[in-house]
Amino acid sequence: MKKQFFIPILSIAVLLVCNNQSAMAQDGAQYKMDRTVLPIQPPTYAPIEVLDARDAKKPPMFQIKPPEGAPNVVIVMIDDIGFGATSTFGGAIETPTFDRLANNGLRFNHFHTTALCSPTRASLLSGRNHHEVNVGCVMEIATGFPGNQGERSNDAKYFAETLRHNGYSTAAFGKWHETPTWEVSVSGPYFRWPTHSGFDKFYGFIGGETNQWDPVIFDGVTKVQKKDDPDYHFTADMTNEAINWMKFQQAMTPEKPFFIYYAPGAVHAPHHAPKEWIEKYDGKFDSGWLTYREETLARQKAMGIVPPNAKLAPMPTDIKDWEKLSDKERELFALQMEAFAGFTEHTDNQVGRLVEAIDDIGALDNTLFIYIMGDNGSSGEGGLEGTYNELVHLNGIFDAETVDSMLARADDWGGPNSFPHFSAAWAVATDAPFTWTKQMAADFGGTRNGMVMHWPKGFKSKGEIRSQWHHVNDVAATVLDAAKLPQPTIVNGVKQKPLSGVSMLYAADDAKAKDRHTTQYFEMFANRAIYHQGWLARAVHRAPWNNEPFHTLQTDVWDLYNTTEDFSLTNNLADKHPEKLKEMKELFKKEAIANSVYPLDDRAYERFNAAIAGRPDLMGDRTSLTLGHGMTGILENTFINEKNTSKTIVANVDLKGSDRGVILCQGGKFGGWALYMDKGKPAYTYNWFGLDSYTITSPKAIDKDKAEIKLVFDYDGGGIGKGGLAKLFVDGEKVAEGRVEKTQPAVYSADETADVGIDESTPVADKVFKDVEDSEFTGRVNDVTISIPAKKK
Repeated sequence: MKKQFFIPILSIAVLLVCNNQSAMAQDGAQYKMDRTVLPIQPPTYAPIEVLDARDAKKPPMFQIKPPEGAPNVVIVMIDDIGFGATSTFGGAIETPTFDRLANNGLRFNHFHTTALCSPTRASLLSGRNHHEVNVGCVMEIATGFPGNQGERSNDAKYFAETLRHNGYSTAAFGKWHETPTWEVSVSGPYFRWPTHSGFDKFYGFIGGETNQWDPVIFDGVTKVQKKDDPDYHFTADMTNEAINWMKFQQAMTPEKPFFIYYAPGAVHAPHHAPKEWIEKYDGKFDSGWLTYREETLARQKAMGIVPPNAKLAPMPTDIKDWEKLSDKERELFALQMEAFAGFTEHTDNQVGRLVEAIDDIGALDNTLFIYIMGDNGSSGEGGLEGTYNELVHLNGIFDAETVDSMLARADDWGGPNSFPHFSAAWAVATDAPFTWTKQMAADFGGTRNGMVMHWPKGFKSKGEIRSQWHHVNDVAATVLDAAKLPQPTIVNGVKQKPLSGVSMLYAADDAKAKDRHTTQYFEMFANRAIYHQGWLARAVHRAPWNNEPFHTLQTDVWDLYNTTEDFSLTNNLADKHPEKLKEMKELFKKEAIANSVYPLDDRAYERFNAAIAGRPDLMGDRTSLTLGHGMTGILENTFINEKNTSKTIVANVDLKGSDRGVILCQGGKFGGWALYMDKGKPAYTYNWFGLDSYTITSPKAIDKDKAEIKLVFDYDGGGIGKGGLAKLFVDGEKVAEGRVEKTQPAVYSADETADVGIDESTPVADKVFKDVEDSEFTGRVNDVTISIPAKKK
C-alpha cells in the first residue's frame, strides 16, 4: 500500500513541475528551472532517433546551481548565554570576534529566541514556530501531545535541505539536540539526524550537552573517539573540523557556496575551559552580581544598545544580596563566573578562527554571517548556589553540595574533573537588564539574545544598531532571501507549511524601516507570553530553579507591558489597561491553539520518565535486555531504565586468569554504575554524581576459565533516589554484599553511554580505571542480561 500511495504523489509532484514551467520544451532548450518543488526536476527530452552518437547532437547537461551571486552562509548559535554577557552588547566578557563582526556589520538588539535550546534550534532551521514543528520542549522530556512530541514533521523541512537541493554544500558542527531520544540507537531510524536533515556533513554530539574534555562524538551517524591530544577541548576540535571541511570543499568546488551551521556546546554547562582562559578573569567579578548588572546597563546605554530611559528590572526575590554573603560564598561565586567568562571568551576565540579561515580564502565579504549569542538567556539551572556537578540539579537534588564542599574542589573548577554550573544569580546578571533567565519564556531575560549580522557584499551599513523586532524563526527567511531562493512548496512529495518568520534584510540598510514581525507567542513549561505591535502580555508561572510553580495554570497572574516605552519590562500596566490585557490574552489563546501549544505541561522532573510523559520509549515495557561483547555507545534514553527499582545483571564471561576491565557499565565519572573485574575479582561500583561512591568487591579472584557473574540490587523503595542492598554472585555462590545508600533518580548524563566490555567515555569506576583503554575487559563477555521487575499495572 505504501508504494502504491507514494508513486501517485511523486507523479503529481512531477506534473506540478511541468505545469509551473511556462516554457518547457521537449528538447529541454527552453527549460525553466522550478525551485519551489524539491528535488528540482530535470527537463524532459524527445526520444533520440539518430543511430550513431557521432552524428547526434548532445543535449545540454542538466546541472543545478544556486542563483548568481548567492552568498556563503554561516550561522553561529552559542548555547545558554544572555543579552548582557558579552562586550558586544555591554557585558563584561570580552568577545573580540563578536565585536569585529558587529563593527563591520549590524547589531540587532530586539532579537528573540524561544527560551530553551531544542525549540530554538528547530525554529531557527525550519523558519517556523517551535510547537508548529513539534518541538515544544527539549527532546528528553517530550510528551505525547502534538506540538510537544519531539518528532520534527516532514511538512516543515529545514532550510539546509533547500540550500542543498539548490547547489550548496552544507555542514553542521557541534550540538544537534533535535533527534527524538528513542531514535539515537544503532536501530535508528536516522530520518531526523543531521545528515538526513539537509546536511551533507555532521561532526558533533547528538544530545543537549557534552563534556568538553570527553565528548561523545558522531561523524555523520557513526560514533567516533575523540582525538588523542592532552590539550583536547571539543570546541577547538569542532572548529578544526569546520575549517578543514570548508577549505576542502572550496578547493574541490570553489563555484559552490557553502552553508555552515556552527553550534558549539559552549557555553552550556558543564562550564569547561582551558585554565589560562579562566585565570584571565581572576578577580574580575569580586564586586558581585548587582554591581555587574549596574555596570552592564551603564555600558549598554553608552553604546546605544538600550535606550537612555531603560531601567534595571528587579532581580527575583530568591537572589541573595551580595553584600550579605560570607567571604567563602563570595569566593565561590566569583570563581563560578570566572569559569563561565573564560569559557565564553574561549568560544568566541574559536569562532574567530573560523572567521579568519573564511577570510584567508577571500570568501568573507560574500558570506552572510549570522552570529547569535545564545539560544536562550543564561541558565539558572545551576540553582541558587551553583554546583560542581550540574547533573545533581538536573535530577532535582539541591542539597547534595555545600559552599565548603564546592570550594574544596576550587582548583578543579572548569577542568576535566568538574562538571560545573554557576549560580542562578549570575544568570540573572548576565541577562541584564532583564529579570529572568533561560526557561522563562515570559520574560526577555529568557528570550532576548544579542545577534550580529555581517555581509559586506550584501549591505553597506556598518557598526550600526537595528531595533526592529525579530525572532529566531526569521533566520530561514533571511537566508533564502539572501540566496534569492523561494521557499519550497513541496519537498520530497510533501507539501510544506509556509514560513512563520520574515526576512530581516529589509532593515539592513534602513534603520527606520517599519517592523515586519509584529506578532509572536512564547511558551515554555507554562511560562508564556504574547508580543503584538509593541505590547507584551505574560504569565510568569515557574522559576527555573524551583520545582513548584508560583500559581496553578488556572490562577496564573498576567502582566502587561508597553515594550516601545519600557525596554526591560519594569512597568506593569495590567491594572491601567485591563481591556488591552484581555485582548492580548485572547490573542495568546488563538496563537496557542493554532500552533499546538495546548495543553500546557508544567511538570518538571517527572517528564524525564517516558512512561509518565507519554512519549515513546525504545525499551517500552521490556523488563530485560541482553547484550554481547562490543555492544557499546548506548545512550541513556535507549537503555533499559533501571532507576528507582531493583535490578539483576547476569554475565557469562570467558576468563584468562587475572582479568581486569568493565563487563557492563552505564554513565561516567559524574554519575553511573559499573560491573567489572579487577585482578580477577568481580566488583560493582555505584558512583553517585561523582560526590559519593559505593563499591562491593569479591575478596578472592575467580580461578576458572568461564564464570557466571551476577549482581543483584534490591532497591529499598519508598520513593525515588533511594538506596538498596547489592549482592555479588559467582556461579550461584554469593561472594560479597554491601549497601548503596542512594541512587540517581532521573538521569546519569546527557551523553555518557552504556557499554559492554569497555567504558567508552569517562570511567564510572574512576578510582580503578584511568581511561577508556584501561577499562577494556581482558576476557570476553559472551552475553550479559540486565533485568528489572515488571511494573505493576
